[in-house]
Amino acid sequence: MADSEMGEATLERKLAVYRNLDERFVIREEKYKGQQFSHIYFMRLHHMRSQLQSLIPKWKPHLPVNTVLGLEEGKECIIVGTLYKHMKLKPSILDEYSKERSAIPLVKPHNFMSTDDHLILEDESGRVKLAGPMLAPSAFVTGIVIAVHGKETSEGDFFVEDFLEAGLAPQVDRPLDSREDKFVAFVSGLSVGTNAFNPLQFQLLVDHVTGHLGDENEQRISSKIVQLVIAGNSMHISHGFFSGQTVAPKDHAKLTEPIRELDIFLTQLVAALPVDIMPGCNDPANYSLPQQPLHRCLFAGASAYNTFVSCTNPHHFELDNVQFVGTSGQNIDDLYKYSDAKDKIEFMERTLRWRHLAPTAPNTLGCYPYVDKDPFLIESCPHVYFVGNQEKYETRLLQGPDKQLVRLISIPRFCETGVAVMLNLRNLECHALSFSTNL
Repeated sequence: MADSEMGEATLERKLAVYRNLDERFVIREEKYKGQQFSHIYFMRLHHMRSQLQSLIPKWKPHLPVNTVLGLEEGKECIIVGTLYKHMKLKPSILDEYSKERSAIPLVKPHNFMSTDDHLILEDESGRVKLAGPMLAPSAFVTGIVIAVHGKETSEGDFFVEDFLEAGLAPQVDRPLDSREDKFVAFVSGLSVGTNAFNPLQFQLLVDHVTGHLGDENEQRISSKIVQLVIAGNSMHISHGFFSGQTVAPKDHAKLTEPIRELDIFLTQLVAALPVDIMPGCNDPANYSLPQQPLHRCLFAGASAYNTFVSCTNPHHFELDNVQFVGTSGQNIDDLYKYSDAKDKIEFMERTLRWRHLAPTAPNTLGCYPYVDKDPFLIESCPHVYFVGNQEKYETRLLQGPDKQLVRLISIPRFCETGVAVMLNLRNLECHALSFSTNL
């Protein structure tokens, strides 16, 4: 009897101290009064300029810092401003309007870059076209704030000789490695309600995480999972229901079935461990960033538990003093349309170096028209940065110049890959969990 009691005690679920830090992404008192998006760019430039100006004395202490309007031909200086990327292939609403009336179908490219793209730097005083091979347009997007060193040419361009990004933000020290393993599980792109969704595959994940699957060793590992994060696109409701027409009574069940099915799975999960669920672009939430939490009334079963937390997207939280920031993938997917990199992890690295989660918002990525802040600025470097709804699992440990250490995680769509991701809080080591129903 004593042995069995000891065995049960070893399989008690581990706990971690959780803190939700989503406050800056929650829209409470803000009201839309016809304000334009220029306020966000102004706040971004104001904040980032002060960051860059503190770095310039170490970078180029002998050079003056000018405004665009204060440039003089042939005189070397530094200017700080917001990049605008001129792209002739970038979709325009007027083009879309004319294409609808065109008999010839147009091929949709995977992104909108071309060899004619060029960069323009803009501050409050004016704008100037950037020239020279130092800045490759393919690596940048509209909305980034940088400092450039160079001089104005006789053509009126600014020939760039060097540039400075803000780099990784300061990081709060991570707790020293404890001897105790604690895991955070990540999953995204469940897409309940689509033909690609495999309920048996998801049930295997639920059973594994809750400790109802596998041998004693598997169950011991499962008992050390202290948090599950569901990073967007958890359900899919057919777009046919959003035509503006009244939904027929016979179709009510089709409309609510994916939500009910997801709630059944979530209720099993939250009965065993804390779960954070983030909205994605296909979920019943506002489309523009920051997406507000999915309403608790959607999940009648799961919301009865205090272990169920409906979060914003982006999502910022802390577990045992380890800082997490993540999105459901829209920010990285948008960078992929308007710039180039060898993989999705490189896009993630760039957002950290630019100190901005969604630099293309509001230009090509929908966001709320804030007046007095830009909530996507990264003021403190996270220890873990995750992005959901990607094609495949990728991870990298990024080291910064001031001893910053960030675990980057690209979480694949579960409905397509059957892959979830496990992160060890003790040492930030990461591995994939693959679930298959094929015999």
